[in-house]
Amino acid sequence: MKQETVAIGMSGGVDSSVGAYLLKEEGYNVIGITMKLINDEKTNLAIEDAKRVCQELGIKHHIIDVSKEFKEIVINNFISAYKSGKTPNPCVVCNKYFKFGLFIKKSEELGATKIATGHYAKIENNKLKMATTKEKDQSYFLYGINKDLLSKIIFPLSEYENKDKVREIAQKLNLSTKGKKDSQEICFIEDNNYINFLKENIKEPIKTGEICLNDDTVLATHNGIINYTVGQRKGLGISYKEPLYVTDINANTNKIIVGSNADLYKNTLIATDINLLTNNLPTEVYAKIRSRAMPSKATVTILNNKLIVTFQEAQRAITKGQSVVLYDKDDYVLGGGIIEEII
Repeated sequence: MKQETVAIGMSGGVDSSVGAYLLKEEGYNVIGITMKLINDEKTNLAIEDAKRVCQELGIKHHIIDVSKEFKEIVINNFISAYKSGKTPNPCVVCNKYFKFGLFIKKSEELGATKIATGHYAKIENNKLKMATTKEKDQSYFLYGINKDLLSKIIFPLSEYENKDKVREIAQKLNLSTKGKKDSQEICFIEDNNYINFLKENIKEPIKTGEICLNDDTVLATHNGIINYTVGQRKGLGISYKEPLYVTDINANTNKIIVGSNADLYKNTLIATDINLLTNNLPTEVYAKIRSRAMPSKATVTILNNKLIVTFQEAQRAITKGQSVVLYDKDDYVLGGGIIEEII
């Protein structure tokens, strides 16, 4: 019987390196594919690392340059979202359109019937599920995958409890990536300094505006809405009778709205760009509004292609542009969407 061919996304990091080894140990015919997302020196070095590991493991390595598409879909979306007063999550967009979109198409062209990545998540019964260790779980970033593709995906690291055990395997194999540090949060932004990145990439002048209370009482002047995010306290430059936090960003009026910590707590949100991983979405779910949060009880309805989520307990600093992700009681991902409005 011919071995099944699996294409694994090789980032040049330790997770994908060990993932490729584990797949090979399971008897798969493994090929490595690196998607070149950005044209810079750091990316070129990562590609060389991925190529070297594939040589060490005795598997073929392919490079696919999608930097043009990545700029158009991910980077431009990131910039426009901030200009609109939102705080986007580029990893969600990248996973949907590239790592589990274009990547599958390219893998099939190379003869692969399945794909794999170094993400910490599970596929059980063709359903996406949280990883064994919740602290490492990355299912929040994966809800945008087309549910019809789940049967083609393997997460070889899904059962590993922590990164140390993965590094132990890399050390034992003496892989060249064994001591490599974890990648930065946003791959296309150096040192995660997104403010500098935005200033360099937004062509028009960044306008100053008013910082005011919810009743329009003006307290100070802001230096551009891209410098702020909901929940922010530092850097407001306001002396007030109580601590103030950013509670809303209004791009239409170019105003930063501030209020007390209590003002940050809201129960209901509306999300768009919905993706469901189930044919029967229950009305009672568990939902979370950021990757490191624990899912909280909520009720959901869909109206006019919008997802309305009402939490049993108010959530702090729900942020437009981020994702709300839905789970069931058994930690299976039901779907999610991009937060558009907070009520």
